[in-house]
Amino acid sequence: MSTRSTDEPQEHEQGQESGGRLGLLRSRAAIGAAVLLVIAVAATTTVLHGHQATAQGAALVPVGSSSSDGSSDSASASAPAPVVSESAAASATASASASAKASTKASAEASAKPSATSSEAAMDQLKKAASAADGSVAVAATDLTTGAALDYGDTDHAFVTASIAKMDILAALLLQAQDDDTTLTSSQRSLATRMIENSDNTAADSLYKAIGESSGLDAANKRFGLTDTEAGSGLYWGLTTTSAADQLRLLRQVFTSSSELTPASRSYEQGLMSQVETDQRWGVSAAATGSDFALKNGWLPRSTTGLWVINSVGRVSRNGHLLLISVVSDGNTTEAGGISLVESVAKAAAEVLRGT
Repeated sequence: MSTRSTDEPQEHEQGQESGGRLGLLRSRAAIGAAVLLVIAVAATTTVLHGHQATAQGAALVPVGSSSSDGSSDSASASAPAPVVSESAAASATASASASAKASTKASAEASAKPSATSSEAAMDQLKKAASAADGSVAVAATDLTTGAALDYGDTDHAFVTASIAKMDILAALLLQAQDDDTTLTSSQRSLATRMIENSDNTAADSLYKAIGESSGLDAANKRFGLTDTEAGSGLYWGLTTTSAADQLRLLRQVFTSSSELTPASRSYEQGLMSQVETDQRWGVSAAATGSDFALKNGWLPRSTTGLWVINSVGRVSRNGHLLLISVVSDGNTTEAGGISLVESVAKAAAEVLRGT
C-alpha cells in the first residue's frame, strides 16, 4: 500500500488580487484579521494535506492510498482538512511519522519470514536432489531450535549402515558402562577414538565383541527406541540394517538430554564425532554454515553388486540453529556420486526445516 509523502507538492489556497476600492472599504483591523485567518488555514492545510485525522485526533491514517487491486481507500484525498491548532497539527504529524515507521518495520519483518512459496521451493529442491539417486535414498532431520522435523525418501527401505554403525556401537558401550556403574577403560577409550575419529574397522571389531556383538547392540537399541534397526550377525556390524528415522532417533540419544545416556557419556561421544579426520568431513557437514558440526560417515562397496552404500549422520549448526540430520543411501554407481547425493539431500533438507 502506497502513502503520500510530505515531500510531494502541497495544496495551496488560490489568491485573489485586491482592487483599490476593496482596500479602502476594509478597515485595518478587518484586513489584519483576514490575513491572520488565511495564514492559519494555509498552515493547517499544509500540515494535514494527504491525511485524515481520526475522530479523537490522536493519530493519522493515510488517505488517497490504493489497495492491491488498484481501488482507492474510503477516504478521499480531496476532502477538506479540518482546522486545528498548531500544537494539534504538530502532534498529528509526529503520530503520522511514527505510524509510517512502524508500517515500514512491519513490512520488512514480514518480508524476512519464509513464505509459503519459499517453503514449496525448498521442498521442490529436496525432491530434485533425491530424484538424482542411482538407487535409494532417505533423509530424516530435525531442528533442535524450532522442533521442526521431516522424514523423506525411501522411508520403508532397509539400508545397510556401513560405518555409521560405529556411532551405535559406542553408544551401546557407554550405556553398558553406565549400567555397571563403571567408566571405559583406557584401552576402550583408545579403541573408541580410532573407531570414531579414524573409522578404524579393527577397533570396531574389538568394541563390537565387547558389547556382546549383535545381541548387545540390539538390546541397547531397544532401550534407545530404535524400531527399524537389526544388528549384523557375527562381526558383520557393517551389515546392520536401519532406516533414516532410526538413525535420527539415535542422534537424539547422543545429542539431546532426552536420552538413556548420561551427560558425561553424551559429551564424550559428541567430542569424538566432532574430531573425525579431515578427509572424512563430508556428508551432512555440507548443511552447516560454518565448521561447527559433529558426524560419522559410512561408505561401503557391496561385493555382490559393486554398488556403493554412502551414509552420513550428525549434528550441524546452520544459521544459528542446531540440526540433527541422517541421510542413508545405497545403489550408488560411484563413491563420489554417492557423496554428492548425500550432501545435496542434506542441504536441501536443512532448507526445508528453515521454511517450516
